Amino acid sequence: MNDIIENGSGTVQRDDSLRTIGHISYALHAIVAIGAVLPGVQASIVLLLAAFILDLVKKDDARGTWQESHFRWRIRSVLWAGVLYVVTIPLWLLFLVPGWIAWAVISIWFLYRVIRGWLALNDRRAMPE
Repeated sequence: MNDIIENGSGTVQRDDSLRTIGHISYALHAIVAIGAVLPGVQASIVLLLAAFILDLVKKDDARGTWQESHFRWRIRSVLWAGVLYVVTIPLWLLFLVPGWIAWAVISIWFLYRVIRGWLALNDRRAMPE
């Protein structure tokens, strides 16, 4: 019986620890995303890289839990945003306004993903595949 309680307690501690990591990661993502959307406000890419590395390092700890989907969600969000930013760089070089519009749309999409994920984490809901 004590084993079950200890295992249950360990599971609760792991869940709490992973949620804390999730909140930290989403907060760092949010700072960067808000900075990308607001004119004249630029957060450091270092914050995004720190969150991305944190997610990569800790994702295996969440394997088999509902929080695993959040690690995948955050990692995919960063990767897709990065690819989209890189692909649209020529728009900046050729035409300023289309580049600005493309990056604004990407930034708003990224902010949406951060908010959606963070709300789901707060409600203890998994993210869709």
